[in-house]
Amino acid sequence: MLCCLSCKEDAKEQNQSETVKEQENLTAKEILGNPDYPAISFGAYREKSLDIEPTLEELKEDMKLLSAMGIKIIRNYKVHLPEATNILKAISALKKEDPDFEMYVMLGAWIDCKNAWTDKPVDHNVESEANKPQIEKAVALANEYPDIVKVIAVGNEAMVKWAETYYVQPSVILKWVNHLQGLKKENKLPKDLWITSSDNFASWGGGDPLYHTEDLNKLIHAVDYISMHTYPMHDTHYNPSFWGVPKSEMRLSDEQKIEAAMLRAKNYAISQYNGVKNYMESLGVNKPIHIGETGWASSSNGLYGPNGSKACDEYKEALYYQHMRDWTDSAGLSCFYFEAFDEQWKDAENPGGSENHFGLFKINGQAKYVLWDLVDKGSFEGLTRNGNPIVKTHGGNKQELMKTVLVPPTAQEIAARLH
Repeated sequence: MLCCLSCKEDAKEQNQSETVKEQENLTAKEILGNPDYPAISFGAYREKSLDIEPTLEELKEDMKLLSAMGIKIIRNYKVHLPEATNILKAISALKKEDPDFEMYVMLGAWIDCKNAWTDKPVDHNVESEANKPQIEKAVALANEYPDIVKVIAVGNEAMVKWAETYYVQPSVILKWVNHLQGLKKENKLPKDLWITSSDNFASWGGGDPLYHTEDLNKLIHAVDYISMHTYPMHDTHYNPSFWGVPKSEMRLSDEQKIEAAMLRAKNYAISQYNGVKNYMESLGVNKPIHIGETGWASSSNGLYGPNGSKACDEYKEALYYQHMRDWTDSAGLSCFYFEAFDEQWKDAENPGGSENHFGLFKINGQAKYVLWDLVDKGSFEGLTRNGNPIVKTHGGNKQELMKTVLVPPTAQEIAARLH
């Protein structure tokens, strides 16, 4: 009997060892674009300040919720803060507790220009001294957790020119991408680790020709894939030509008008993807493009709310989420949907600001409309956030939810505002 038990234990340990080895050998090339490995952008900060770090237990709690959703790869772009290291510790601990637990990470190194976030004049042509330690930290973590870290992204929206407080020229991103690719060749990083930069579609050449520079072209050649961001929600204010209800739809029901608008939003995102793809191919390059960020806030008291474009509510968020999942899965793209949980530090002085409401979960763990069906299926049974069981927003009452949902302005109203 003791021999049989010992054999079972040996077999169990062997199976666990094989599972760990399989996960370590799984590459970004195999994960990205694979619909069996859904992706999401993840930040775990619960308070109004980044000075208050989520605990290891809170991170494990969040990882279990994401796993229950079917998520297999997360994106985090704050390697300079303890959160990134602790996420990897949390995943590693969960894998030891359950060898079948599977979660991978796209790790972001933040990149700034000189004097970013200071009272000194910024210099967009010179990089911050803080960038080198960022890269070094990303390298160290990728080597320490090769079974988890599958991608390093150099910069987060670091090249787009509306990021006036910190953007850099493509030459800076290119420098660090080449550095990391060099480390791979020298066997100082895992050879299958993918290197990219995560940036706005325009920064990747998909929009204004202003971005079509020789350094960008070299960068497109240098990365393993392009990680592009697209945010139709923001353009319901800044470039709303796709958003307004046209005359041809005026006789539709309110719900049908909303659904038609959200289809146009999806197609708008696809057009930005196609812009990047066309520019890349014009350079004679053919490599993967994945969606590094896209999302839709569930609430806004500003540009996208009742007195603005009327874009933000849980119903539209759910429609956009499903549209983007359907499109990217069918197209063989990964979509690091932004984001898993609401975070209130993003607009700490304005709790109603849209930046605080991009999550699929509220901070207290309530599941927004997009996740109601998973609550019904019992996917989150026994799981909590901040000690709270996972329940539906609005008490699960769709009629109450729909009272918060507004029809987009007419195309005529938008045209009048623009002119």
